[in-house]
Amino acid sequence: MNGTPTVVNDVMTHRVVALRTGAAFKDIVRTMQEWRVSALPVLDDGGRVVGVVSEADLLPKEEYSGEGDVSRCGQVQHLAEVRKADAVTAGELMSAPAVTVTPDATLARAARVMARRRVKRLPVVGPDGTLQGIVSRFDLLKVFLRDDSDIAEDVRCEVVARLFGAHAEAIRIEVRDGVVTLVGRVRETALIPLLARLVRGVAGVVDVQCALSGPPRYPDLDPDLPDPQWSARG
Repeated sequence: MNGTPTVVNDVMTHRVVALRTGAAFKDIVRTMQEWRVSALPVLDDGGRVVGVVSEADLLPKEEYSGEGDVSRCGQVQHLAEVRKADAVTAGELMSAPAVTVTPDATLARAARVMARRRVKRLPVVGPDGTLQGIVSRFDLLKVFLRDDSDIAEDVRCEVVARLFGAHAEAIRIEVRDGVVTLVGRVRETALIPLLARLVRGVAGVVDVQCALSGPPRYPDLDPDLPDPQWSARG
């Protein structure tokens, strides 16, 4: 699948703005506004990602600025927020350790990390922890912008041809808005569920409609062939 986005490095933003641990509060807000981002990675002197400052880390400064919130400051569940309200540098404000991902991570893995950790973007780090880029939720969705014709080509060459070899031409592949429809008759009906699963893994595939069946059955000539009514839905 040459040219097909399959790993984080294929879709991430390589030009990234980052903070040093000593960055001041106002400079952080100013940088977020200038770059139109809601979170920024924080680096140590060696360029390694040590944390992330998000808008949520900055809001306690405003939340606890009024007298009406003084009574809440003694509540245990709010102590962390109170500490953030007193923080003035990126090192004090950041959430650490940072949730990161590597450039060679699959898009599926990056999506799982975002979902489980409830973050909108992930710093991308190299083996030594240095910042390589940023990947966002939208970056992961870019794969679904692929042309239907490109998806169909990948399905045929990378999946159908490899599974069915010389008999691949018996399968008709149609793709519309990322939904792949497979129609035809195949002799190796046991491979149909595997085919549907592999097609779902092709970059940009939204859904798979599998309407494949076995070859016509001639009881007198081919007693071992499956019934032609058998089919599988993917």
